[in-house]
Amino acid sequence: MLNIHNITVSFSGEDLFSGITFRLNGGNRVGLVGKNGAGKSTLLKVIAGDIEYDGGTMAFEKDIRIGFLRQDIDFVQGRTILEEAYEAFTEIKELERTLEKINNELVERTDYESDSYTELIHDLTDNQHHYEVLGGYNYKGNTEKILQGLGFKRQDFDKLTDTFSGGWRMRIELAKLLLQNNDILLLDEPTNHLDIESIIWLEDFLKSYTGAVVLVSHDKMFLDNVTNRTIEISLGQIYDFKKPYSQYLALRGEIREKQLAAQKNQAKEIKATELLINKFRAKANKAAMAQSLIKKLDKVERIEVDMEDTAVMNVRFPLSIQPGKIIVEAENLSKSYGDNHVLENVDLLIERGSKIAFVGQNGQGKSTLAKMMVNEIQYEGRLKLGHNVQVGYFAQNQSEYLDGEKTVLQIMEDAATDSNRVKVRDMLGAFLFGGDDADKKSKVLSGGERNRLALCKLLLQPINTLIMDEPTNHLDIASKNVLKNALNDFKGTLIVVSHDRDFLQGLTSTVYGFKDKVIKEYLGDIDYFLEQHKMESLREAEKRTKVEEVKKVVNTSSKEKRVLDKEQKKLQNRLSNLETKISDLEKEIIGLDAQISEDFDGVSADPEFFKNYQTKKDLLDEVMEEWSILDDKLNV
Repeated sequence: MLNIHNITVSFSGEDLFSGITFRLNGGNRVGLVGKNGAGKSTLLKVIAGDIEYDGGTMAFEKDIRIGFLRQDIDFVQGRTILEEAYEAFTEIKELERTLEKINNELVERTDYESDSYTELIHDLTDNQHHYEVLGGYNYKGNTEKILQGLGFKRQDFDKLTDTFSGGWRMRIELAKLLLQNNDILLLDEPTNHLDIESIIWLEDFLKSYTGAVVLVSHDKMFLDNVTNRTIEISLGQIYDFKKPYSQYLALRGEIREKQLAAQKNQAKEIKATELLINKFRAKANKAAMAQSLIKKLDKVERIEVDMEDTAVMNVRFPLSIQPGKIIVEAENLSKSYGDNHVLENVDLLIERGSKIAFVGQNGQGKSTLAKMMVNEIQYEGRLKLGHNVQVGYFAQNQSEYLDGEKTVLQIMEDAATDSNRVKVRDMLGAFLFGGDDADKKSKVLSGGERNRLALCKLLLQPINTLIMDEPTNHLDIASKNVLKNALNDFKGTLIVVSHDRDFLQGLTSTVYGFKDKVIKEYLGDIDYFLEQHKMESLREAEKRTKVEEVKKVVNTSSKEKRVLDKEQKKLQNRLSNLETKISDLEKEIIGLDAQISEDFDGVSADPEFFKNYQTKKDLLDEVMEEWSILDDKLNV
């Protein structure tokens, strides 16, 4: 399909990457990975023909069709969603116009016996056959199926694209690409604007795609589920393996270890040879042997170790002060945008130390509730932050919160206080804004750089509660891992809005599912949320949730329902606390078991050790028993 040989791309006289060579075949699903700024999007633009390359060759098979999902899209105003999606079928639409013209002409003609009329009938037959071959009788049904898979509702189809956000319009563009019969699909961050259920749908679609796919993504789980090959761009070179991302990482690590070992052994041999050369040089009768060794050494091909870009940001979220037990309390919370009712009569209680994920389709109120908690938007009902709660808020649309005309350093200095202003440059260095990077204007920063700057700015204020709305958008995989570790170490309360399943795994202990103005609580992480319903698609999970909610409303009056819900919520919160306590005790006991196995004589000498050991085991039994009783009550 495509053969790339020694491609080089330069900017301002410096190579972004050079000597890149690889071949793309049908059935290849390539994950193009690398740090922000490595050149991933640039390589996609080179393949698509959007930008020229400075050296090398690129050869395509004849009549290859390429579809490219760009980050910047330009829609024609005045079209409905369906009309815009139908633009994917340019040939079919042209045939429809031709068939309409022929049929109109046939209606007006009366010279049925003439040669020209017969020729017109033949044209009609030929065009109808061509129309059928191209899928003209199926494309409208396929379009609706794809749009629904990407999260659009049937009642949205006749709405103008102008009324939808950039994220939703990106979905329309993705739908058009998936509907076209392209041989090569180039997808630049396709999951950035998708919710979890749409991501799962897209995974299934791409796995059955017969052409070649090259996608840039920082979603590790998406890469593992879709790709069968990984190409990493690092420090201007590529590393190409026929493995999904996680398998590739392990394989590349093994190869690098072998390279290091081989390089170490070679260095020893070279050093020994050099010692012999120096020794023989001093003796006249050994000079010839010394020259022979020098020639042999010159011919040795030095083993090189794959270079690794290990620069990552350094993040730690210190706890300011200990807040009260209750972080957020809300009653009868509602929010509408005109006729669009997003949330209705929501009751909420978030306790200190909670780690919560907000999950659900776009437009269901996740970001809205986050903004309500930081008093950014007005709402109906009651919402109160607890005693000593200090919120750090990470907004999804960072570009709106950063002054584009100010430099990175100016933005930080403006947000700093007298006590931490002297630390600003050190903090920027920890977030990879060292040297001249601190003097860049924020408007020229990439999406990943803006996110890093926003995270850095967040640390200038005292925090004991973090509310983060899509914090991983545009971050590379290495940066996401650093952020996840920092949030796991954070001792405060965390509320995170995210569609990144890998990022959420093991990070949160509770999931709030948003659907149809209702928030439902699930006591477990994202895996638990999905496994509970034993489904591949969150849409199916949400449909079942809706049926269960309807049944509850039928059997219980609204007043009784609120009383029952509050009682159940108290039990669920207590159960969640017990689960955390059980986990902590089990970890402590495992640590004590390790001490016993490693140094039995040493711990035996300490009379308090086994007393403490038994106390923790007894306490674990008590907590487990209480957990069992509460669990039975909740499942009655």
